[in-house]
Amino acid sequence: MQNIDSIPTRTDKRCYTVAELQTMLGISRGSVYKLLATKQFHWLKIGSAIRISKCSFDQWLDRQM
Repeated sequence: MQNIDSIPTRTDKRCYTVAELQTMLGISRGSVYKLLATKQFHWLKIGSAIRISKCSFDQWLDRQM
């Protein structure tokens, strides 16, 4: 049996939430949803939760600067 402490874990964040985008960009929740509707970066809906690809979003944001 493998010791749980020896199992590698991944702590790198792979996606953002709507709330995280709100905070990062300083915009309203509604504005985040409008931004998602433009389909300029990858995101998906899992049940009622929306998860935004960190890599895709970060690349998009870099192009905006």
